[in-house]
Amino acid sequence: MEMGAEGLVNAPTGSGKTYSLMLPFIAQFEGAEKKVEGLRMIWLTPIRALAKEIKVSAERVIADLKIPLSVGIRTGDTTQEERALQKKEIPNILITTPESLHLMLARKGYPAFFSSLQLFVADEWHELLATKRGVQAELALSRIKTIAPSLKIWGISATIGNLEEALQVLLGNDRALAGRIIKADIKKEIEVVSIMPDKVELMPWSGHLGVKLLKPLLPIIHASQSSIIFTNTRAQCEIWYRKLLEEDPSLAGIMAMHHGSISKQLRNWVEDMLYEGKLKAVVSTSSLDLGVDFAPVETIIQIGGPKGVARFMQRAGRSGHRPDAKSRIYFLPTNSLELIEAAGLRQAMKENYLEAREPMQMCFDVLVQYLVTLSLGEGFVAEQIFAEVKNTYCFSTITDEEWKWVISFTAHGGVSLSSYDDYNRIKLTDGVYKVSNQRIARKHRMSIGTIVGDTMMTVKYNRGGFIGHVEESFMASFNEGDNFWFAGMSLELIRIKELTAFVKKSNKTSGRSPSWQGGRLPLTSRMSDMLRRKMTEAASLSSFTDKKKASALDPELIKIQPLIALQKERSHVPAENEFLIELFETKEGHHAVFYPFEGRLVHEGIAALFAYRIGRLHPITFSLAYNDYGFELLSDQPIPIEEALGDALTDSNNLEQDILQGVNSAELARRKFRDIAAISGLVFKGYPGQPTKDRHLQSSSSLIFQVFEDYDSSNLLLRQAYDEVINYQLEMPRLRKAMHRINHQKIVITRPEKPTPFSFPIMVDRLRERTSSESLEDRVQKMTVEFG
Repeated sequence: MEMGAEGLVNAPTGSGKTYSLMLPFIAQFEGAEKKVEGLRMIWLTPIRALAKEIKVSAERVIADLKIPLSVGIRTGDTTQEERALQKKEIPNILITTPESLHLMLARKGYPAFFSSLQLFVADEWHELLATKRGVQAELALSRIKTIAPSLKIWGISATIGNLEEALQVLLGNDRALAGRIIKADIKKEIEVVSIMPDKVELMPWSGHLGVKLLKPLLPIIHASQSSIIFTNTRAQCEIWYRKLLEEDPSLAGIMAMHHGSISKQLRNWVEDMLYEGKLKAVVSTSSLDLGVDFAPVETIIQIGGPKGVARFMQRAGRSGHRPDAKSRIYFLPTNSLELIEAAGLRQAMKENYLEAREPMQMCFDVLVQYLVTLSLGEGFVAEQIFAEVKNTYCFSTITDEEWKWVISFTAHGGVSLSSYDDYNRIKLTDGVYKVSNQRIARKHRMSIGTIVGDTMMTVKYNRGGFIGHVEESFMASFNEGDNFWFAGMSLELIRIKELTAFVKKSNKTSGRSPSWQGGRLPLTSRMSDMLRRKMTEAASLSSFTDKKKASALDPELIKIQPLIALQKERSHVPAENEFLIELFETKEGHHAVFYPFEGRLVHEGIAALFAYRIGRLHPITFSLAYNDYGFELLSDQPIPIEEALGDALTDSNNLEQDILQGVNSAELARRKFRDIAAISGLVFKGYPGQPTKDRHLQSSSSLIFQVFEDYDSSNLLLRQAYDEVINYQLEMPRLRKAMHRINHQKIVITRPEKPTPFSFPIMVDRLRERTSSESLEDRVQKMTVEFG
């Protein structure tokens, strides 16, 4: 790193990105005889778990070079005692998170605190980029750049499809053109090895196959010094940990689990043991995706499709932690169709065909929160802050009128809330906006941040000892004495008091594992492209007489041929230029199944669109179901597909208007508004130990939403709620592109006598949503006999 330059460092995991920025900065103080004064470097990290690793790395360099620099950590885990010491003696290097950085901006005297700052490093920038935490970082930097104009800014990013845009977001509009992207000239070799079943299931369904591959997985675990087994959800993580122990009790004590709802103390223990090579395996979610260098890890195992190329590469890079070492990742499918995803991932990595991380824009909720934050410390002058804010990527298009609205709303609550004291948050005194009273200041400090989610319930042992958190909605279904699995342990519920579940260890082997909302990752656009390509390849394969030719093909596509053959026999396997529609009838009713291969979120929007457009032709009611490969419309009457196709079913005209009619956009926006209301401070999530109940937050935000709808329709937070539904929840830009593609494809309609291998998993996903006295597996077994 050149000390006078700014930019983004991009290199494979384990190649020394951290030291590339840390070493030159520290080395400039070599030879200093007395202690360096003031804050000189901020290292921003998206997760607290990384802070300790970065601190150790920095202190190692400082000790080796014998330089009088101090290093501190400031996150939500920092104790009051440590914070008090940091106030007395400011660390030269401070490792922090976006939330804690904003808390520093809320202090009186913060300009003096930041004035000596020389370097700002945003670690794992690709993770922050497409989130509101990234917007927090942009806003903080816009302020700090004014305070410390000689400040240099660098980011560390994994390889993504839009590195240039990522650089612009980090540096701001004024510095982006001069920024540099430093790429390591290292080609990291990644080998993808699929763990394949002896026999391919011809009627696949999600989650069914995975645990049947436990036996071939175990020798891979035992042959490695240490392995990380990545799952896509916390619920999946809990289940796999439990199943592995049941299958191989010898793993007890040398295998652990790691995910975001387990206590920090337990996560730290797992990380330490993994770092020291004392664990044979760790079953994890994305909580171990980032940054921490676990040198003993030899093997990575991915359970189920990771749904994204960049995510898969990031996980593969956790093994082979040397620039010249090969990274090997084993792919374990949870159903037969996911073998096609494995072939697609291998091809995408070979071509470096990676997803972009789209930065968020015009997040008015974050801006309102930021203005209140600034008003707590030194206050702010509106004209100065407007110039800084407009220089960020997120707010580069903000108009004078929108800025005036944000100021007015932050000060008075806009036209509809001005008569309520809680929304009169800042007031203008001698040209400076400051917080109006200390009660508002206290509540705001507790609310700084953009991470929102369902209310979490603490799980504790009855005799003391914190285990972790589960969602309130999960625990609400249990009675005292019921059993459940969490953090790899069988637990019995003793009682629930307020938002704490008191438990004791149990010997029972039965019981549910927690599920967390929003667990399923949607297929990315890059993976969708590869899936369609590999599907075409799989369909074109026939018997192989040429062994050399066969060995050059993806083994997964060869393995899956029996399933492809059955799909061809009953229906059709679409080529890249074809759009398949299957029509069939069962005891449930009339099914129309469509296959865009565009991911669950896009399919949710297209399903609602098609249902709405068909319903305009004839009054008809549908049940909708979708997965990453396609979606189903189910009705109790025949579905007029040919008539709908003749009436522009797949047309892109009036797309947004028709989808919003079909999905009940007001209800979706109402739900989205709950998070916006929390971030902007319209609702208060409660004091420590006394969080506001989930249903109260929902009712409060819903009431405000309705007030805005009825009396303040031009409210920018209301507009933002609809924009977020359209652009992020329904992925409208991607949906529009998918509809354009479908409209130019050849429509292939088949009428199979029975459900097909492609339609079966969609039908099973619909069953998951229903309550039944029969287990899902029993129901699916009956369906397999009936339709297989």
